[in-house]
Amino acid sequence: MHVSNEDRQKIAQAVSILENPGFAAKVTKTMGSSVETVMAVLPVKLTASLVDITRIALGKSLQAALFTLDAGKVRDPANKLHKLLAVASGAAGGSLGMAGLSMELPVSTTIMLRSIADIARSTGEDLTDNEVRLACLEVFALSGGGQSGENSEKGYYAIRTLLAKSLSEAAAQIGSKGLAKEGAPALVRLLHSIALRFSVPVSEKMLLQTVPVLGAIGGASINLLFIRYFQEIAQAHFTLRRLEKKYAREVIESIYRQTTVRRLQKNPAAAVHHGERSEDG
Repeated sequence: MHVSNEDRQKIAQAVSILENPGFAAKVTKTMGSSVETVMAVLPVKLTASLVDITRIALGKSLQAALFTLDAGKVRDPANKLHKLLAVASGAAGGSLGMAGLSMELPVSTTIMLRSIADIARSTGEDLTDNEVRLACLEVFALSGGGQSGENSEKGYYAIRTLLAKSLSEAAAQIGSKGLAKEGAPALVRLLHSIALRFSVPVSEKMLLQTVPVLGAIGGASINLLFIRYFQEIAQAHFTLRRLEKKYAREVIESIYRQTTVRRLQKNPAAAVHHGERSEDG
């Protein structure tokens, strides 16, 4: 099937976003090398409590962000408004460590999920479809960089494949029972799988907010970078989904993988950062 040059360029842009290093590297690029130096000496092991905090935040934000937003008309997403709200949330949360994170994360996650849904709607997605709603939630699992290449188990399409069954089962469950029984197994499994991955950039965000040398940056600025990071991932994700409907998933996935391999061949150093994304477990 012939894919236009314009659409191939959109796929290449998606690869450059989805197969890049994670949030901490994004902050380093924006703020300077000192961030990378600080992150190198900080603990990187995720604790069970952090994963739990992340899972709870995702669960709380699900209904508030997605099930109060109607399908509406296709229009440009209100990215600036959501960035302002995220900045306010970050400023209020401050740098209170794990205690502050448990209070601030549900709020900032709801704002980001609302923004992601707005981006999905702007690409023509139907927000009344439970599968689409959960595809918005899926964006949080696509963060943190990944191991690219044809045989990768951690790249963008590999993660979508790993989550596909849980996402489908959760969508069916919501369709038959709604969110009143959010403790049901299918939705719990999906939230847990996403939380394992989302907790990686969340831990980086928390650590950056508590590092004294970055105190001048503050929670507000870190939150601005955080939501911008996920807005970019969401735009790439839903662009690829739109192209899959236009052509076919296997066609777009094939071009995506080929583009990823070529990108690594041109820039072997980029491969060093891949493989940092955690497994579902």
